[in-house]
Amino acid sequence: METKTLSVTPPDLKEAAEILHNGGLVAFPTETVYGLGADACSNRAVARIFQAKGRPSFNPLIAHVADIRMARAFAHFDDIALRLAAAFWPGPLTLVLPLRENSGMSPLASAGLNTIGLRVPEHRAAQMLLEEFGGPIAAPSANRSGQISPTTAAHVLAGLTGRIEAVLDDGPCPVGLESTIIGFEGGATLLRAGGLPMEVIESCLGKPLRFISKTDPVTAPGQLASHYAPNARVRLNATTKNEGEMLLGFGSVEGADLNLSPSHDMVEAAANLFGYLHQLDAMGAKTIAVSTIPDTGLGRAINDRLRRAAAPRS
Repeated sequence: METKTLSVTPPDLKEAAEILHNGGLVAFPTETVYGLGADACSNRAVARIFQAKGRPSFNPLIAHVADIRMARAFAHFDDIALRLAAAFWPGPLTLVLPLRENSGMSPLASAGLNTIGLRVPEHRAAQMLLEEFGGPIAAPSANRSGQISPTTAAHVLAGLTGRIEAVLDDGPCPVGLESTIIGFEGGATLLRAGGLPMEVIESCLGKPLRFISKTDPVTAPGQLASHYAPNARVRLNATTKNEGEMLLGFGSVEGADLNLSPSHDMVEAAANLFGYLHQLDAMGAKTIAVSTIPDTGLGRAINDRLRRAAAPRS
């Protein structure tokens, strides 16, 4: 596809917002790095982020919001989270918070977890885009997976030209380092160091931050990948459905209880993955048999997720 370079003018901002509303991808600057933006409430749009980046697994993403009011529509804040938001938003701070029930946030954005990373960016272009779009924008760094994070539009274009619809160019990012991420399970916890020094956060709280341990759950980017697993057991590369199993199909599969994509569309399959696992759990599945997924392109991320779901449990 053609990747447009847009400027921070009303017509171009309107075009960028329309691309997002239509399920497209728009890279945009924040004070930290350029983010690869998609409608955070659209499974298919978020799936395209992973496809464009060549991301090997469905890690939790950060959803960018316009202000605290929008953030509170999607997540629950305790007193400590509110204090940090009041002190450092807008700015390079991400808060990992419990999702509200029926929030509308894409399960792919949260990697199937019951928490979501939220941030209010300070950069004027990000603020203007969020205002024009009117909803949350999921946005990891706008680079191919494993490559250096981009701090200019040229960096974005070098890696993602032809893979995304547009980049909103507003010059270099002033901070140039990803946001600091704070979680709240067991107290305010540093999940990722970043553009806001931990000492400044500790001064605001009046006490030290916790640090993650090996036993803490994974809830944010920058941590080891470990994601939602259904209550049911998972059996991979199934060609038939055994007695007592429910079948999660892919492609032309007979007898599937749900099918990730009858037409072999990897983006559709990724978009449906977490939601269908949840549905099969709710349907009372004891074992979920999963059809073979080709291990190419976005299929690698789908298989990475399924292998983790199928891993032996303690």
